[in-house]
Amino acid sequence: MADETPTGAAPANATAPSYSLVGQYIRDLSFENPGAPGSVMLGGPNPQFSVSINVGVKKQADDLYAVEINLTAKAERDSTVLFNVELVYGGVFRLRNVPETTLPPLLMVECPRMLFPFARHVLANTVQLGGFPPLMMEPVDFNGLYLQNLKNLQAQSAANAAN
Repeated sequence: MADETPTGAAPANATAPSYSLVGQYIRDLSFENPGAPGSVMLGGPNPQFSVSINVGVKKQADDLYAVEINLTAKAERDSTVLFNVELVYGGVFRLRNVPETTLPPLLMVECPRMLFPFARHVLANTVQLGGFPPLMMEPVDFNGLYLQNLKNLQAQSAANAAN
């Protein structure tokens, strides 16, 4: 006998929590090579790199969220900027039946984890097309980043309450 859903009844998995990636995009991409063409011909010691990463979330509709990774990377040698690159890479996610308590870690950890390899690829290619070896970022611990930001927010709240 075939499994059948009674008329008018929802399938059993219709209320199961789920999330899916609807689409990806580059919202902002900036590459600066202020010393070009001389900077690509320079030799010398390895440059010093500074890299920062942030995650932002904006609700778009009842079940749609835009999650964006903001990456900035700067390379300097002897106080001279070789390149500066900024990337805002995002994705739109559809979340269904996700409990409110699990929304923040899903949006701030799992969604960026899905997007990061694509953002890293764009960043590496952009730096390479700018005349430098590709910048290959190490994988990011988005859970650690989320927990650190949560701890910082709690400390700020406690400080504001004390004042």
